[in-house]
Amino acid sequence: MLSIMQNALHLLVFTDLDGTLIDHDTYQWAPAQPALCALSRIHAGVILASSKTAPEVNALREALDLADWPAIIENGAGLLPAHGQSAPDGHEYHQIRSALAQIPNALRRHFTGFGDLTPAEVEKVTGLSTTAATQAKERAFSEPGLWHGTENELSEFKNALQALGISTRDGGRFLTLSYGKNKSDQMAAIVTRYAPKHTIALGDAPNDVEMLEAAEFGVVIPNPNGRALPKLVGEAKGRIIRAPETGPAGWNAAILGLLEKLDLQKD
Repeated sequence: MLSIMQNALHLLVFTDLDGTLIDHDTYQWAPAQPALCALSRIHAGVILASSKTAPEVNALREALDLADWPAIIENGAGLLPAHGQSAPDGHEYHQIRSALAQIPNALRRHFTGFGDLTPAEVEKVTGLSTTAATQAKERAFSEPGLWHGTENELSEFKNALQALGISTRDGGRFLTLSYGKNKSDQMAAIVTRYAPKHTIALGDAPNDVEMLEAAEFGVVIPNPNGRALPKLVGEAKGRIIRAPETGPAGWNAAILGLLEKLDLQKD
């Protein structure tokens, strides 16, 4: 069998994790296994795209047998290379922390980033396990945190960071600082590198929208724990569809349906 790089790649799948490929509550992906096996049979690439850090994603990538593919981490702020390639060195994260130190204390004191917290404190504010909270602090490209000030102070804080080249993104609970890249930016770089014939993206949250709209086919996975995504560009023409079920079961049904549509099944 020729290697991935020697053959034309028919399909790249970009997928969010929590609430999409893996169940939001049980953290399992068993219902998606038939589709994962079908993708493996046709040698499709599966790119994990998550808000999680490199250690968190790497563990899942190994468990899913996807280590030969890069992964999008920290909501698109960075990329985890394929297994065996150099891991992120954290340089961008240290630059963000240095920029925070330049913000006037009257504003800085209202932001509590993960870098200001112990693993036990991260565990408390996120609900993660002790191990996961420790991994969530091992950041390379972005700094999430809690904002405690007023809306006016938040506007000033964002402007001060922007002057230092740092972008901010509101995620509902956490305010995340980065150099502005998102999942679709990393997706574009990966597509350029691998040049697949087809692309599919799946996600369930607002931070997945750009990725869903950038793919040839986007799949919205229903999210019972959050507000439903509004109608997206491409739904009217059927380029973006809504999965029939939540989590990995919906992921499985959508992927198998699209493989049939693209005539990419393999016995």
